[in-house]
Amino acid sequence: MFTLSGTLSIPARLGVLLAGLLVALGSGLVAAPGASAVTQASAESQFRAVGITWSSSGSCTTRGNSTCTSFDGLRQTSIDGAKTLKSASGCALNITGGTEVGHSTGTYSHYNGYKLDFSRTTCLTSWVTGHYSYVGQRSDGAALYRAASGNEYADEGNHWDVTFYSCGC
Repeated sequence: MFTLSGTLSIPARLGVLLAGLLVALGSGLVAAPGASAVTQASAESQFRAVGITWSSSGSCTTRGNSTCTSFDGLRQTSIDGAKTLKSASGCALNITGGTEVGHSTGTYSHYNGYKLDFSRTTCLTSWVTGHYSYVGQRSDGAALYRAASGNEYADEGNHWDVTFYSCGC
């Protein structure tokens, strides 16, 4: 560790700090943030490792096709949140919607990697309604539940639309 004192000007001190940060990044000493986006292959591998399945009406993973279920650009925090949900609930989870086009837009959207859709099962419905707080209806009429982590679960009838703000469930 070093200190910046003495005769260095503020811009020079900032330059030294920036250079140190770049060296740390280049050497792998700084971990990627939880909000980083992952590839389709990485997400599939992580889901497969914990027994989370996925399906699509189009039997495809192309992000630009609304009948596919894509994980391209999914946030690592969303993957970790799904893994935590599976572990905590003990439910079988099947993802039916990811980052593909065709969902609503916005900052915390499917396309931006914050949301996943899960098949509506008795186990998952019982877990959500029994463990999370009902906070009213979403603007589209879906019943909305919120976990202590801040993640939101919207009952869209045939599936759960989950917004992962954190890796907790």
